[in-house]
Amino acid sequence: MKSLASLLFAALVAAALPALAQQPAATGAPAATPTQAQAPAAPAVPVSPRADAAAGEAKYTAVCAACHGADGNSGTPANPKLAQQHPDYIVKQLQEFKSGKRPSPIMQGFASQLSDADMKNIAGFVGAKKAKAGFAKDKELVALGERIYRGGIADRQIAACAGCHSPTGSGVPAQYPRLSGQHADYTAAQLAAFRDGARKNSLQMTQIAAKMNDREIRAVSDYVAGLR
Repeated sequence: MKSLASLLFAALVAAALPALAQQPAATGAPAATPTQAQAPAAPAVPVSPRADAAAGEAKYTAVCAACHGADGNSGTPANPKLAQQHPDYIVKQLQEFKSGKRPSPIMQGFASQLSDADMKNIAGFVGAKKAKAGFAKDKELVALGERIYRGGIADRQIAACAGCHSPTGSGVPAQYPRLSGQHADYTAAQLAAFRDGARKNSLQMTQIAAKMNDREIRAVSDYVAGLR
């Protein structure tokens, strides 16, 4: 028979086991209370917006609105619409105007006034504005423009515009700009600049435009203006 002392010792050990099982591993961390164990994980801290819309509006109004419209919908065919353009694309162009990689005495003068933060704020502000629809005007060329935009020109290895800028002209963020509704005059001028070597900040566009004649440039530019 076990002694009374042995029985008492066994009883004490049995009573202590549940409490010992709840102790944390030897890491120095306190044991979690039932309330702490059931509490949900703290939500992630929201990421700050990359652009300050208020600062962007103020800077855009002071520097850009006179040429590009108060809401980014330029009323001058020679000046591009910026509303709903991808912010990353706008920032890239402003940086390249500032550095001279994309030559333009007018735009270099304006861009040189802007910091990187200014550029991001402006792009965020105007990119969030809704673009107004445009219209194709040359009925004789619209069919040709559509063929080039959607199918390219196979015998000269000219890629379809839709392949990069999407069937609706909405482009691809951070890669290819939005073209839908853009002024035909502006688009035609840029294609001609790529073709003639005046604009060199996109090797891909230089290679494509180099194979296009004036009529094809006018046709696809006019089609893009009415694209939705």
